[in-house]
Amino acid sequence: MSSLGKEFRITVFGASHGEAVGVVMEGLPVGFAIDMDALSAFLARRAPGRGAFATARRETDAPHFLSGVKNGVTCGGAVTAVIRNSDAHPGDYEALRNTPRPGHADFTARIKDGDAVDLSGGGRFSGRLTAPLCIAGGIAMQLLEEKNIRVVSHIASIAGIADEGLFPASAPGKPFPTLSAARGEDMLAAIAKARADGDSVGGVVECAVLGLPAGLGDALFDGVESRLSAALFGIPAVKGVEFGTGFAAAALRGSENNDAFVLRGGKAVTETNRCGGILGGITTGAPLVFRVAFKPTPSIARRQRTVDLAAMRETTVEIAGRHDPCIVPRAVPCVEAAAAVVLYDILCSERGK
Repeated sequence: MSSLGKEFRITVFGASHGEAVGVVMEGLPVGFAIDMDALSAFLARRAPGRGAFATARRETDAPHFLSGVKNGVTCGGAVTAVIRNSDAHPGDYEALRNTPRPGHADFTARIKDGDAVDLSGGGRFSGRLTAPLCIAGGIAMQLLEEKNIRVVSHIASIAGIADEGLFPASAPGKPFPTLSAARGEDMLAAIAKARADGDSVGGVVECAVLGLPAGLGDALFDGVESRLSAALFGIPAVKGVEFGTGFAAAALRGSENNDAFVLRGGKAVTETNRCGGILGGITTGAPLVFRVAFKPTPSIARRQRTVDLAAMRETTVEIAGRHDPCIVPRAVPCVEAAAAVVLYDILCSERGK
């Protein structure tokens, strides 16, 4: 099990090809009516088996609430929800038990937990665990929206092909969430080419949080960047997180990177937002903007070198089965979910201060 949060605390459990995956949520307000239709629509954006380039695994990803919710309304205590794994094929991975797949956690998990560890489909390290994360995130987004706080995102790039358009003002809500339809088509073509080659591609998701008040967060390890990064790196395949100008700031001078302060409507605000809405770990009141880099899907059809751990000899492995040639489109709601969970937790922690 993996846990996240302080006042709003979630614990994710389960495995990719086990009976179910699920989440326990502590700290939700009593009497909150969950919009189940909106939650289902949010989960559908992440679910497998949808779209030409998604894994062929078919899962309804319908959450079943075991506790804390009655007739769609939170009724006190921990809220527990599960998603049954209805299309699990653990037998597909038996031949790989002693041959760790390159790019996966197979090798390190065996070192840490021993031969008994369940690595079917990645086990507890699988992207399947983002389904319960999205249950918690979908509910957190509804609670944030009650406070006029919105989480929006788009695919910033795939296979080095950059999206174009004004973000976050023009972020569309569509199945392949790019600002530019033309650039989206270019990305889809790159994904198709990778799949035809038995390979995969990665990309970047850009996310913005609108309506956050100034003054949330704290210094050092309790900063908004610190807490968001911890959650975002909990999404499998994430390899980098940057805020505002991010790594590009390293090539600028201070005079180019600093955001000047000006008066607007009787308030002091930053004229630009290179800081990404955070200074000293604390929100400025400007949009919180960050980007998350995802590596190429490690499960590819090409033959790869590995080691047979039972015989202790070098060998090769070919990974059959159902895999996304690019996980980025399905990762977009996962990024939103992680951000919503953290920011709702921070808001809860700030109450009474």
